[in-house]
Amino acid sequence: MRDLAPVERGRRGRWVVRLLVGGLLIGVMIIGGTAFRIWQVARVDNRQPVDAVVVLGAAQYDGDPSSIFASRLRHAETLYEDGLAPRIVTTGGGRPGDVYTEAEAGRRFLIDRGVPPQAVIAVGEGSDTLLSLQAVAARAKQDGWHTAAIVSDPWHSLRARIMARDSGLQAETSPTRSGPVVQTRETQLRYIIRETGALLYYRLTHASADTQTSGLG
Repeated sequence: MRDLAPVERGRRGRWVVRLLVGGLLIGVMIIGGTAFRIWQVARVDNRQPVDAVVVLGAAQYDGDPSSIFASRLRHAETLYEDGLAPRIVTTGGGRPGDVYTEAEAGRRFLIDRGVPPQAVIAVGEGSDTLLSLQAVAARAKQDGWHTAAIVSDPWHSLRARIMARDSGLQAETSPTRSGPVVQTRETQLRYIIRETGALLYYRLTHASADTQTSGLG
């Protein structure tokens, strides 16, 4: 009688290979689709009248915004001057020992550039993008406004918008078009890869993979 064991082992082996290949293809499609969506949203400026322009924080040094943060703040200032919103909300906490939070540094920067103090609100709670947007959503509920234009770097826009909406804000994005993160194709690719991982992590855990006060926010 013919021994069927080798045949059965061969069949099982082929099924294992098919499952592994199928899983790999699905993973590649998910990762590739997420990266494409990040790139797609980064190219779109959804500026429209809103209740507030919300600037996501980045590193600051003794009250002076980093070049990344300053690019975001200047873009928010332009949106305010164009009449997009009656207020700008700056966000971002601080590290132990910091004199200023990122939100306070951003507010000082805008006021020094001529934005009326009453039009700039600093929300300094939150050590990452998600916590900062949750703090903004709480402030919006307290003050009675609902819609926001999120200002950040292009590659950060999709994740920020998703987090803002999950936090209860009716949010669109208006990404910056200047600053270190958009200067070279190599830098752009590096940020898209980073954001792809961070967004997939958020989708799986509903937690933030970054620390805003590290400048990655």
